[in-house]
Amino acid sequence: MLSRTAFSAVRPALARAYSSTAAAATPNGLRLLFSAPHEAFYNNVEVSQVNIPAVSGVMGILANHVPYITELRPGTVEVIALDKSVTKYFVSGGFAVMNHDSSLNVTAVEAVNFDDIDIDLAKANLATASKALADATDDESKVRAEIDVEVFKAIITSTTGSTSV
Repeated sequence: MLSRTAFSAVRPALARAYSSTAAAATPNGLRLLFSAPHEAFYNNVEVSQVNIPAVSGVMGILANHVPYITELRPGTVEVIALDKSVTKYFVSGGFAVMNHDSSLNVTAVEAVNFDDIDIDLAKANLATASKALADATDDESKVRAEIDVEVFKAIITSTTGSTSV
């Protein structure tokens, strides 16, 4: 077993080896599997780039990206096809796994195409959730309302581009 120090020294070399072997696997693009429990949006489809709302910040993923696992926060998953067309989805959370063979698995708790979002309904739901948060008298009610407020703010911010919600 490698010590932490030894592993730290070897890790960059391993990451470079993975990313260079991916080039032979998919010369044109990134293979995407993007799904939620109720629907598969992309099933092993080759795309140019995927931008994801990682908890560490927005990440742009291209073919040959080093292997990576990250948790998703509420936000926008942006899929850029090989023809450069862009499709956006709102995700409430989930995980993304970039594999050494230039395949990306994005698994969302919930995902909705931007075209299917009713922004007025999201704003009304944000007002209801904000009131529930203000009126919360116990920890469970407060936590549920905080989650609702966070998700509805993220929906509105993602779809309108406005940071003032």
